[in-house]
This record gives sequence, structure tokens and C-alpha cells, in this order.
Amino acid sequence: MTAPLSPSSSATAAALGEPPAEAVAPLVRGVAVLTALTEAGGTLSASALERRTGLARSTVDRITATLARMGYVRMDGRDAVLAPRVMELGNAYLAALRLPTLLDGQADALADELDESVSLAVADRDGIRFIHQATRRRAMSVSFRIGDLLPAERTAPGPLFAAEWTEAEWAAWRARRAADPTDAGFPAVPPRGSDGHDDFAARADRARRDGWALDDQLIEPGLVAVSVPVRDPSTGRLACVANVVSHTSRHTAADLRDTLLPRLRTAVAAMERELREARPPHPAPHPSDLAGWTTASKHELGRDFVESLARGLTVLTAFGEGRPALTLTDVAKATGLARATARRALITYEHLGLVTAHGRDFTLTPRVLSLGYPPLSRTTLARLAAPHLRALADRVHEPTALAVLVPGTDPAEIQYLAVAAASRVLTVDITVGTRLPARRTALGRVLLALGTDRGYTLADEELESGLRSIAVPVRDRTGRPVAALNVAAHAARRSLTELVTDVLPELRTTADHVQNDLRLASRFTAVPVS
Repeated sequence: MTAPLSPSSSATAAALGEPPAEAVAPLVRGVAVLTALTEAGGTLSASALERRTGLARSTVDRITATLARMGYVRMDGRDAVLAPRVMELGNAYLAALRLPTLLDGQADALADELDESVSLAVADRDGIRFIHQATRRRAMSVSFRIGDLLPAERTAPGPLFAAEWTEAEWAAWRARRAADPTDAGFPAVPPRGSDGHDDFAARADRARRDGWALDDQLIEPGLVAVSVPVRDPSTGRLACVANVVSHTSRHTAADLRDTLLPRLRTAVAAMERELREARPPHPAPHPSDLAGWTTASKHELGRDFVESLARGLTVLTAFGEGRPALTLTDVAKATGLARATARRALITYEHLGLVTAHGRDFTLTPRVLSLGYPPLSRTTLARLAAPHLRALADRVHEPTALAVLVPGTDPAEIQYLAVAAASRVLTVDITVGTRLPARRTALGRVLLALGTDRGYTLADEELESGLRSIAVPVRDRTGRPVAALNVAAHAARRSLTELVTDVLPELRTTADHVQNDLRLASRFTAVPVS
């Protein structure tokens, strides 16, 4: 007997109903596993996944093995952990949407001007999802993440979207509220109180008249927000909503209306001008030979690799910049899948609410962001690098570390962000946060561009007698060095030549893995490097 679904998963399953006969069952199960991991913050044991999804343990094991092969999760002991590679699914939606690319600069500038958090939100049925967040670093700050789903009636953007709902959409909203009175289907928000927000229809009418809306502590006490719609100049319809969030210790709801609303409207006018003047995007290259990769993986892993799940997930990556709407033929061509396979995947996604059809064209919906994006959208470089450092230390049997230059230090210093120890009696003992002179370490010298023409630096007993190390840079999406990785060893164990011939290839491979994760994670989110 399988365990019951979690409350939010149960609500979602009930809303979706029975899948159509042509739906791909393993794909439905794989999406359920990714959703459960997302709702749990990114990490669950196999037994917890079994309980949350209601799937058999053997099915959970096969799905997580497949997701691990795809790089979407990594196994940490008995736990499945969301990995940065899964963000390519949400990135496909955000790239196809284009709004974050076009409007994030305006949103970030407004956040700097107001010294308040600014977000962009889109509608997801009777809820809203964030597609961009410009947050302020404070002891008490907004904790919503890109991809988080909120009930429309408890937000400032919600009434603006609801002002354009049809009667069928209002009926769906009323049905959802009746079925989920505490908002269990929205794990990003606290449970709903007893007030019920029965004035939501009136708030939507007021938002239609005024052209803006307020949230006066509807999510939780102390949190206030004001929103203004951003309209698509070509259609006049809502493209997204710009939202300024504050706390009552800084602004009351009336303050937001009187003080910040005029500046928000000015920023929205600039956003709409940006949309009007934007040039058509150049389509990004299609993913390469995805069908061939899944076939090869099946041959290698056998029954532990669920090929229909892997092929189904590749369909989402067919969309992207310059490819917001695709026909069935387009999807099959982009992925290398047979038309029948691509068709069944699209039917499955339409049932799950991840894809919508407009005639012959299919588009991704904001719900794609529910597949792993929120927990990873607040990651840091240290978190991205940590599992790769541990793997490197295990391979070379020497301690490894990640460090950055400390801004404004003279002479220059480095600071350690992450370390992985080696199981040796005599080893390097440096803790996270330690600062050292940059010029006396391989890490510092590679960041100061004092390395060799091959892109690495060596340090030979300059910091401490008997200590040798080799370091390589870690580069961001633009190719700029933002951090460095090193391997350290005792001079009695490794000569300088051995560091170059034996350790450097492994170090470079690790740097490549970290850089790939950083590029994925930072495409639409800011990844702190300190």
C-alpha cells in the first residue's frame, strides 16, 4: 500500500484529474518527484519521497537514478538533492518569455533607488509566480524566490490579474478556495487565516479602475506591497506586474501609495518602452542530439534508467530564446525525438499544466518554474562548488578549497568560501572565512592574473614550510574570473611536477563543473560569490 500524497501535491493532483490515455506515466511520476523535492526545499530521502508522492520505493529509486544521470539531482547518501542542472528547465521558460532579460535592469534600478525589494510576477492560473527578484540585504527581508507560487487573493499583483479573468477563471478560483481553505497548495506562504479574503472580487474591481493594487499585510503581518501592471505594447494585455515590497517598520500601505507608487509608475513606463523598442531575439541553438544521449544512457544503465522520463524532460528544453512557441514538428526536430514520442510528452505536459496549446503551437507556462527552480534561485557560489570540491578531494586524496579576492584590501587578501578536507593524518587545516595574503597563495595569484600562460599558478612553500598548492580560476558567464579553486599538498607527497601532471587535469575538470553550474544558476538569478 502506498503512502498518501503531501497536502499540496494532493491538491494539485485533484485539480488536474485523471491523465489522458496517451499521457506518459513515467513522465507524470518524474514531475511529481521534482515537485516534491522543490516543495521540500530541495532535499528529501528516498523514503520521504515515497511518502510524499505515493510512489513505490522501486519507482522512486529508478526515477532518482534517471534524474541523477541527467544531472537534475545528485545523491548524497540516502538523500536526493536538486542540482543546478535542473534549472535549465526553468531557464527555458524564462528565456522564451524574454521579460526577465528585457526588464530586470529597470527592476534592479528601481530597487536601488527605493532601497526596497522589487519583483516581477506573472499569472499562473489563479495564482502568481515571480520571474524576477531584486531583494535588499537586511536582517528582515523578503524571502520569496523566483518561481514561488502565491495565491492571487493574498498578493498585490493578484487583483490586477483577476481584473481580466473570465467567469470560468473566477469559478476555478472559488473551487480552489473551497477545496484548499488553508492554502496548503501554496507552500511558499503561511497558512491562511480565518478572514477568507472575501473582498477579493471588490479588490479586483478597484484594481481595474485604479490601475494599481495594494497588499496590506495579506501574506503575513508586517508585509506590505504595491503593484502596477506592465502591459504588452503590441496587444495591450498584461505582460507582467511590477511589485514593490516593504515592511510596516519602514512604510505603511498608505505610504506605499503616496510615496512609492508614483516612482513605480515611472519605472513601469520605462519597462513598457523597453518592450516596445525591443528587437526580435535571435533563436539560440537547439539542444544537440538529446534523443541519442537518452538512448546511450539506457544502454549503459539498463532498467535503472527510465528513458521515457528523460526523453519527456528534454522536450521542455526545446523551447527558449527566440523559440517561445513551437509546433509538434519543431519540437521533434529540436530534440531528435520521433513525432509520436514528442506528441505524447506534449499531451502529458498539457495535462500537468506545464504546456498550453494555441492551435498548432505549444508554449511553456510559468508552472515549469515549479520543477526545482525556487530552492536553487537563492544559491551561492560556495553552495554550487561544495559537492564538486568534495568529489575532487576524494579523487586526488588532498584538501581542496574555493576562495575569492576580498574587495578593497591593500595588500590584496583572499577569503576562503568553501573547503573539502582529505582523509589524511597530515593535512591542511583552513576553515571557511579565513583570510590570507593573496600574493603568497596560488589562489590569490591566479585571481591577480599572476598565473602562467596555461591558466594556473603554483605556490611552493611560500605561505608555510612544506606546503605546496596549485590553483585555477573559476569564471562567470562573461568569462571574468570571480573565484579560484586549489588543491594543496605536503611537499613530501607531491612535487611541483606531479601537481601539474597529476592534479591539474582533475582541478580543471572540477573548475569546468563549477563554471557550468554557475552559468546555469546565474542566467536569470544573481549568484553571490561572497
